[in-house]
This record gives sequence, structure tokens and C-alpha cells, in this order.
Amino acid sequence: MNGEQDMKVISVRFASLLFACLAVLLPAWANADTLERVRASNSINLGFMPDAAPFSSQQGQQVDGYSVELCRQVAGKLKTALGLSELQVRFQPVSYGKWLDAVKSGQVDLFCTPSPATAKLRQDVSFSVPIYTGGLGVLVSSEAPASLLAVLNGEVAHTGPTWRATYNRGLANHTFAVVKGGVSEAWVLDKLRLLGVIASVKSVATYEEGVQLVADGEADAFFSERMLLKQYLQKMPGGERLTVLERIFDFVPVSLAMARGDEDLRLQVDVALSELYHSGELAQIYRKYLGEPGEMASTLFKVYPLPMDH
Repeated sequence: MNGEQDMKVISVRFASLLFACLAVLLPAWANADTLERVRASNSINLGFMPDAAPFSSQQGQQVDGYSVELCRQVAGKLKTALGLSELQVRFQPVSYGKWLDAVKSGQVDLFCTPSPATAKLRQDVSFSVPIYTGGLGVLVSSEAPASLLAVLNGEVAHTGPTWRATYNRGLANHTFAVVKGGVSEAWVLDKLRLLGVIASVKSVATYEEGVQLVADGEADAFFSERMLLKQYLQKMPGGERLTVLERIFDFVPVSLAMARGDEDLRLQVDVALSELYHSGELAQIYRKYLGEPGEMASTLFKVYPLPMDH
């Protein structure tokens, strides 16, 4: 080949390489223009789990809940920030196992059922400032062995070899249910490993499945967000045979999820939520759905929001 032909070959190869790079980058670019898509369509798609009361729920066409109401408030503030005369808010129900893909693909612009901003999840999506501090609790049968209840209630002394032996006897040879991929799964596996306890851990896809395993005697305890456990217990037939213990094992801040890399959207969402914190409106919504905030929650209302310019 002559020099001119060589240049043509190089140009074609360069163009092919460029298009390949663009193809790789396209999903990230597509997720980085949410505000422009909202402005162009005069609409925003809000995803939610329809069975996660008191955070998000659906009865017929009515979508309600603490985090749903926060998303409505965020949408209203986005409408003002984008200078829109109207904004159609579309709620899309999403199952627990599908929410991550729905956010990553752009099917929903903001996921309104709160999730913990774990390092693993942040590889795929971004999160707002926290909107709630979850408490890891446990659901058990009212007929659970006394040795298991004693350990789960923290009634065993926390020092010395006697404590470890009693702890192991209380937990060993039991079956514990956790939501697959959730914070409770990692917490339970880590505690059993540290204590050297031989026990079975069943990972379930939904909260209902975990509660049902305990109800059917196929699991001795189900670890999950305490408030959600209490909600499922209230609406479950035969729930009087089950109980949610008062003890909280760990605290986990939870947030709203959105596309990774879309910093413009994330900033607007964080600003909107921070304004709700500072104005006291978020506390009012909290009272409506979750009851009077305790001392810890009231303190975190001052910690979580962004400082606002004055």
C-alpha cells in the first residue's frame, strides 16, 4: 500500500476505535442528562416499592408514604428550579429485585423507597442525603427457644468466656433469614463469622418471604429494617404468633437513589431535601407517617442536610 492508502486504513481504524469508545460511554452520558429530559418532557418518573409501608405503598391508584411524600416535594422544587409551568409526576411501581436495574437503565429518574448507600450499591447508582435512619431489628416466633431470645434480647453478659459460650449456644444450629444483598445479610454473616457460630442463613428475595419463613417454622428469626418488620407483621394473617423484639442491633442511614454520575440531578435533589430539613417540613412529614421523632432522629435532622448559603 502507498502512503495515502495507509492513512485511509489508519483513519478507518481510528474511527472504529472512537465509535467503540463512544458506545462504552453512551450509557453514562444517557444517565447524565436527567434534568434535560425532565425539562423537555415536562414529566418525571418516580419509582417506588408498592409494599414498603410506611415509606411507600399503593392502594388502587393512590401512592402514599413518607418517602413518596418527600419525592413529591422534591418534584415540586425541581419544577421551580427548572422554570417549568407544569410538571407531570409519574409513579412507577418497582419490585424489590428490579429497582436497581430500573434506576441504572433510566426507567425511573428517582427511586423513592429509601435504600442504604452501601459501597456495593454505589458502584451502580448514586444516593441523596439520608432521609431516615433505619434500625436493624429481628422478628421471631412467640414460641422461640428461651436461649435464643435471651441472646437476641442482649440479656447475656458481654464479657468473658462464659458470655461467648452462652452466645454460641443460643445462636448455634438455628436458621436465620435475611434479605438477599441487603445490609442485614452482611451484618448477620459477619457476626456469625466473628463469633464462630455454626448456623444456617437463608437469603430471601422479599420481606414477605422472610416473615413467612418464620411463620412456617422454616426460620427461627428474620433480620431486617425494624419498622418494615412491624408493618408486615400487622397485615399478615396469623401475625399474633410472631413478634418483633424491641432491640435495635445496628443503625443504617437510608437515601433516595438515582442514576450514577448525574451530579446535576443529585445536587438538585439534595438541595430540595436540605430545604425541607431546614424549614421543618420534613419533620412534619416524618410525624405524619412515622410518629414523633426521637432525640436521635431530631439530632440527625440537623446533621443530614447540606448547609445552605445565607
